[in-house]
Amino acid sequence: MLRLVTGLAGPSGFGSASTAEQVTDGIDASPLTAIVTGGASGIGLETARVLALRKAHIIIAARNMEAANEAKQSILKENKSARIEILKLDLSSMKSIKAFADNFLALNLPLNILINNAGIMFCPFQLSEDGIEMQFATNHLGHFYLTNLLLDKMKETTKATGIEGRIVNLSSVAHICPYWEGIQFHNVNDKNSYQDKLAYGQSKLANILHANELSRRLQEEGVNITVNSVHPGLIMTNLMRHSALLMRILRVFTCFLWKNVPQGAATTCYVALHPSLKGVTGKYFVDCNEFKPSKLAQDEVLARNLWDFSNNLVNASQKIDKQNTVLGNATSY
Repeated sequence: MLRLVTGLAGPSGFGSASTAEQVTDGIDASPLTAIVTGGASGIGLETARVLALRKAHIIIAARNMEAANEAKQSILKENKSARIEILKLDLSSMKSIKAFADNFLALNLPLNILINNAGIMFCPFQLSEDGIEMQFATNHLGHFYLTNLLLDKMKETTKATGIEGRIVNLSSVAHICPYWEGIQFHNVNDKNSYQDKLAYGQSKLANILHANELSRRLQEEGVNITVNSVHPGLIMTNLMRHSALLMRILRVFTCFLWKNVPQGAATTCYVALHPSLKGVTGKYFVDCNEFKPSKLAQDEVLARNLWDFSNNLVNASQKIDKQNTVLGNATSY
């Protein structure tokens, strides 16, 4: 807490006051290609901007293509040599995620870094088009599916180049406040038991569990890809649009805990690029320093159960989509 309030650096040499530019100073990312989900605004945009400043080739994945193009132009205005692509991605839609992956693979680019940044927060109860509670679908399941679709490309890239691949999941300190059992496997879509803040905590807990389990699997395979999760800090962005008034009131009394956007993107950029983290995997970072998450977030059994549960949800959605396609084709005759 003292470091958070004062901005004092931790063991990494950086702290809560460090910015994304500061933690990547002097790093040449020109050999790297990175995907940033939600890179059209907030800390996602700052992450994309700074990685582009370090000469990485950036793919901004965003639901709003107009905003994505504006983000691209803003980066190019500052950095004319930036390599920026934009592709449409709606993480609440399995169909959109598959289309994004196909479109990216069609570009025949390498993939060194995947930053699972996009998310929604404290929204009213709603089901995705695949019938899954929206915060869980967008924050966790969408990134779970996306990562699986892109993993072979990352493996190919690291094998061909010898460069370590890195996956970064944006979690939150809110992971300490999920539903009492952690993940509501049996009623994740239950409207009656839904509580927006607990559902958000559940999805952020899932981000860490996903990173940990994927890290374990890749280590078993001997694959040169690290997977870590981060808490960016408290930042006032569009993510808080469903609770803007509450957050503004809270900020009055906790102003010393909040960060600006360049500070909020620092931990993501540090974990994605810094050479000191070579080989570091399955960890959780706060203010650019390793931090111990909650007991639930360290539960290996819960992580494996979530992996299987997530796979089952993805497979079920794909089956429904295939059935609808067959029915649609049949009725067109």
